[in-house]
Amino acid sequence: MDKNTILAIVLSVVVITVGMTIQTTFFAPPPTATPVQSPVQSAPGTTQADASSSLLAPAQNAMVSANIAWDSGLPGSLVAVGEKGTATPFTYKTPLFTIEFNPVGGSISSFKLNQHLDDGVPVELLFQGEESNDAFLMYAGNDKSNPIDATFRHAIQGNKVVFSQDFEMLNAEGKTTGESFVINKTFTFGENDYLFQVDINMQNSVNKSIPLSFENFAYTLAFEPQIGPSFTSAPNNNYNYRRFYIKEDGSSKKKQIKLSNGLYNTTKPVSWVALAGKYFSMIAIPDATSYAISLSENTEASIPMESSMYFSRPSIKSASQTDTFRFYAGPQIKSYMSIYDDPSLNSFGVSNLQLDKALDSSSWLGWLENILKWILNFLYKLIPNYGVGIIILTFLLKLALYPVTKKGMESTAKMSSLTPKMNEIKAKYPDNPTKQNEEIAELYKKEKINPMGGCLPMLVQFPILIAFYGLLNKHFELRGAMFIPGWIPDLSLPDTVFTFPFSLPFLGNELHLLPIIYTVSMIFSMKITQNAQTAGSQQGMMKMMTYGMPLMFFFVLYSAPSGLILYWSVMNAISIFQQIYTNKKKVEQSEEASNVRTFPGPKGKRK
Repeated sequence: MDKNTILAIVLSVVVITVGMTIQTTFFAPPPTATPVQSPVQSAPGTTQADASSSLLAPAQNAMVSANIAWDSGLPGSLVAVGEKGTATPFTYKTPLFTIEFNPVGGSISSFKLNQHLDDGVPVELLFQGEESNDAFLMYAGNDKSNPIDATFRHAIQGNKVVFSQDFEMLNAEGKTTGESFVINKTFTFGENDYLFQVDINMQNSVNKSIPLSFENFAYTLAFEPQIGPSFTSAPNNNYNYRRFYIKEDGSSKKKQIKLSNGLYNTTKPVSWVALAGKYFSMIAIPDATSYAISLSENTEASIPMESSMYFSRPSIKSASQTDTFRFYAGPQIKSYMSIYDDPSLNSFGVSNLQLDKALDSSSWLGWLENILKWILNFLYKLIPNYGVGIIILTFLLKLALYPVTKKGMESTAKMSSLTPKMNEIKAKYPDNPTKQNEEIAELYKKEKINPMGGCLPMLVQFPILIAFYGLLNKHFELRGAMFIPGWIPDLSLPDTVFTFPFSLPFLGNELHLLPIIYTVSMIFSMKITQNAQTAGSQQGMMKMMTYGMPLMFFFVLYSAPSGLILYWSVMNAISIFQQIYTNKKKVEQSEEASNVRTFPGPKGKRK
């Protein structure tokens, strides 16, 4: 194999590896499973009965510290007063959600998507560890460490779940002021919406500003600890990730947030803030209030890359205030997100949210991903098996690229045929590299060969390869899509054929068969290419390329989705047959050339 082909292979390694690196993230240690309390069913229109004892100690029957210092005697502390609610969790259902609410803090402890399954069970969109907080807790001021965990009174009113609790502040003597205010937290759900609304209403019992204020902030609403489904850390990471995006007011594009030391803070007005996973997103859409927004990532938590969003509200200058937050909690599917651009298509009458901009794509190759996605979905309609669709699409791509690859192979073959003459030039001018280059350039010109002819066709294929990689790595419809029962039950996950009772370095404790097939096919493909095109002097270098590069890809792609490895393996298989055919034709042409005879002129005599 000549140096230009080697250059092409090196470029392919660099480009594809960069493409994979920017789309995959390796995570922290695997999480510990979290036990969930059994929920209590509640029908719409009813109020949950008091079915258990309070979480408060007897001495705190009417008062509990609920913020900053956790000391009911400290001046400035917030305490819950008056009638308390029951602490028993309860379940609320919509056609799309099954939600377990926790009256302690008026929060959500489980959020399942009914129409999206993991092993036949609805996907859990809250990924929690043993010490994780629930989602949608409130904090006093801009504190983010001690949630207001008073037990709220609650009621279910049709499509609304309402939590209420009275609070007072302590004065300088550590006593309540006698002036209470109520915090009402209302969750409102649409009939068939992945969007829901959270209203925070505060009302003072007297005509004064609500006294809840710490360092010029009234409260912080949090989404924590992480969006599901649950995942583990490297090496068995299933190519999972979590990313923050912000769409600022007035901007037509999203901005991916790079956290510094696990934190990001902004006071700029935003249209929305998204925490995006591979297949699902939690997108927060605050109202026009100037919230201080904090994003955090904790790599040392009990779950991988714990990710949280915080919205801190400035102090309230009136006796009554209602703040509105909306959240999209669901799949990364454009048709589900785009309905919030048209008020007639959603239950909340909202418009122009542009949530579909939170969808991941390969930046400038997003348009190509969409084309490939459309073709794959069309093939699925004809043959309802995405594995078969990937194989057919791979054949179609190879067919479409055949003129380019054929030209590249022909150019490489011509370059290979010049190897003896190039060796003669090097032998003739062993100590004069400049003269060697001049003579070789003259040889190319004489033989009408473009030295980059074998490399440029490969570069043409890179955008398609990278776009197809991006598509197969996160195409939502591949999630849970079976190809071969018993072997590849889910094209979005690695094909695990055996689980070891121990972990192997870089590989984990699972045996995946497809990466092995892919690696063997890649080695075989490179060997037949090497045999066809490589001179003896290049054999040493090519041995390293033949075995070194496939082994590198084996480790890089070992935990990749099986749909992606299927594509690469089929691509290698087609390339092998194509190269075998090309080699055979080359041999036949050589034999025909060796059997050529010079035939006579008009009189039939041989010369």
